[in-house]
Amino acid sequence: MKKIYSIYFLLGLFITAFYSCGEDLTPVGPDIAEITHFRNDGPYLFYENGKLKILEVTKENTLNIREESGLPAGLKLDVYSDDNQLLFQVPINKIENFERPAWEDRTEYAKTFAVSDLHGRFDLFAAILKTGEVINDKYEWIYGSNHLVIDGDIFDRGADVLPILWLIYKLEFEAKTVGGRVTTILGDHEEMIMRDNLKYTYAKYNTLSQRAMNMTYGKMWGLTNVMGNWLRSKNTIQIVGENLYVHAGLSKAFMEREETIPEINELVSKSIYLSKEERKKQYPDIADFLYSDSYNGPLWYRGMVKTGSDYSPIKEADVDKLLAEYDVKRIIIGHTENSRVKYTYNKKVYDICVNHPKAFEKETRAVVIEGDDIKAINDEGELVTIKK
Repeated sequence: MKKIYSIYFLLGLFITAFYSCGEDLTPVGPDIAEITHFRNDGPYLFYENGKLKILEVTKENTLNIREESGLPAGLKLDVYSDDNQLLFQVPINKIENFERPAWEDRTEYAKTFAVSDLHGRFDLFAAILKTGEVINDKYEWIYGSNHLVIDGDIFDRGADVLPILWLIYKLEFEAKTVGGRVTTILGDHEEMIMRDNLKYTYAKYNTLSQRAMNMTYGKMWGLTNVMGNWLRSKNTIQIVGENLYVHAGLSKAFMEREETIPEINELVSKSIYLSKEERKKQYPDIADFLYSDSYNGPLWYRGMVKTGSDYSPIKEADVDKLLAEYDVKRIIIGHTENSRVKYTYNKKVYDICVNHPKAFEKETRAVVIEGDDIKAINDEGELVTIKK
């Protein structure tokens, strides 16, 4: 039977919650009455030992928790924006055993819409998807049997991270029912959050996690967090059709390593939630490459866009080798911010990371791929020829 608890009852409830995984969700005391109101956030789902706990800040700005035995049939959750607007309901179709997408899928979709570096700006994400006719005004998939790509960096800087994540989760299921597809690539801000580097995190997330639950925000994304496990099932490098997607880029150092793309995808998923020290201890042969300040790994590398020697730029001949080895026509990256969508290496690499302006401005913020044709799109729905 569903139970709904207010924040006043959370102290006793959380003391034993998730004990076996060491994730202490006990709220902070003794001034608990002073923290009954928070900015809108969630829902966060935690699943362990057959118990599903749903944590959310409601429209009344009160922290509530619901407890379920397993996944109830027909469970739907309300998703609110930070400014207290009900955006949509998300059906919870799956809470465990998320399958990793194939790293190589040669399906040729008639259209692919790709966007990157959303950074908590649900309003701008939704605006560009509506303009591109990927979703309608009810945030429902209307892109048919086509393909949507989010090329990393959903977390940080903005106040609506959870609405973006839940929209992507929802669209995955809606697209699949009509033969479409949604691809999500992991970025450096996903790995930063999960290792508890919170320097770019919007204040409300730290307030909720620390004051209400006595833990850092990064710890909230541990192994019992349903959305955290869903994210860890995503790839770092993935081919769909004739396009290779990676958040930051592929370096000469990547080409010289022995690990395959599937191995890198698995290693990132296994290590992304660990601290730097734990990563180096458990995966000494690859941790520095993936996560260190050398920035040569696929989550951090900028040398496909930046030409300064500090960025170890890759040569065009090496880009050609990458395209030939993986039998793709182009590499699509985010991470390195520009004022508009650009290409490098004679249209072999496309950087779709932009400093997202206010919605409905002229600058391009995403790309639409139709066969061999790739165009940028702005918030007015104009398809624009991409320039260097």
